[in-house]
This record gives sequence, C-alpha cells and structure tokens, in this order.
Amino acid sequence: MDCGIITSKTILLFISLVFWAAGAALAYVGSYVIRSYKDFDSFLQDRYTLVPAAIIIGISVVMFIIGLVGCCATIKESKIGLGFFFMIIMGIFAAEVTALVFSFIYRGRINEDLGKSMNETFAKYDGQNSESKAVDYLQTELQCCGVGNYSSWLGTSWFTSHNNTVPLSCCNNSTILQCTGNLSQLDLLNLNGCEHKLGSLFDRVLVYAMLVILGFAIIKLFGMLSVCVITCRAGNRRSGYQQLYA
Repeated sequence: MDCGIITSKTILLFISLVFWAAGAALAYVGSYVIRSYKDFDSFLQDRYTLVPAAIIIGISVVMFIIGLVGCCATIKESKIGLGFFFMIIMGIFAAEVTALVFSFIYRGRINEDLGKSMNETFAKYDGQNSESKAVDYLQTELQCCGVGNYSSWLGTSWFTSHNNTVPLSCCNNSTILQCTGNLSQLDLLNLNGCEHKLGSLFDRVLVYAMLVILGFAIIKLFGMLSVCVITCRAGNRRSGYQQLYA
C-alpha cells in the first residue's frame, strides 16, 4: 500500500476518533451552559444562553455519527463514503461558526438585560416565594448582596418591613451565626453586588464555550483537508491500476 495512503488513512482515522472525543467534550460544554442557566434562570427574561448551548449539544450528537462514518469510509476507501464524510464535516464546520456568531451576539445582549431582570426579581423578594429562593441561592453561591451592592436593598419592601435588615443570605459564610442582616454589621456582610459577579460568570461560561467551539472548528478544517488527500491519492492509485490492465 502506498505510504501516502497509509499516512492519510492514519490521519483520517485519528480525526474520526477525535470526532468522538470532541462530541463528548461538546456535550459536556453544552450541558454545563444549560446547568449554569438553570441555576440563575430567574434573573434572565430571555433564554439567550440556551441558543448556543442547544447548537453545541446537537453538534455533539452528530459528531459521534460522523466518527463512525469516517472510520468505515476510510477503511473501505469508499469514494462515496469519503465524499459524504467531507460534506458532513463541512456542515458541522458551518454550524460551529454559526454557534460562535450567536455566542458573540448573545453575550452582549445578556449583559444588557441582566440588570433589569435582577432588579425585578429582587423587588419580589419576601423570603418565601420562588424568587426569594433564587435570590438567596445567588447571594450565597456568589457571595454577594443586592444588585449593585448591599445598598440596593434599601429601597425594597423586604428592607422596610424587616427592621431595616437585608436577607441573611447576604452574610459571609464564616459569620452566618453572628450575622443578623443589620447594616450596623457591615463587617459581617458581603458588600459587593450580584449583577457584576453574575455577568462575569455568564461571560466566562460563554468565552469557555466559544474557545472550545473554535478549537473543534479548526479540527474540522484539517479533517476536510485529510478527506481531500486520501480521496485524491486513492483515485490516482485506481487510475494506475486501470492503465496497467489496459
């Protein structure tokens, strides 16, 4: 067997295996984005974050199939199979570029809407409803207090109806037993606001997702080149056999 064919097959089989690994990694990234959204969905009016996540998970499923098709087509040197493999890779490449574009677009829109959504949710806080549970979870997990900072609670109904105190979820984890939520105990409270921290969290998640998608898009580009190489070399080899028997 021609050395170039062996090398091309090795590269293409390796890329097929990479498709399986990439599918698993993309599935993890997509599920991570969805889990991050569900933890803080009360603060987001529109599900912008789920658009790239859904695309990522869809791509991961197709990539497992692509890996199987790639292995079979490479081993059998099927021109039709390799051509189909190339078209699939090109389609996935286009989908990943689309996901990158959506991520860039929605990254800015999330930050624009976050402050308004958070103010509306914090205003509904009464310590019992679903919005209250979401706020407490947010403030506990991110170690923050209020939208802008702890003073954001001053204009809420909770503050005026509970002896001018903030929720206990504003307390530092290390001082929760001594903290009463009174503003005279500022040293026991988390003073930083939640809007900036939550925005930074979503920004990091989307940046991480975009970097992963970009890396796999580059792999797809090499995959398309590998398909072209093995198809051309296999075609030339078959042409040589035909000339020999003529």
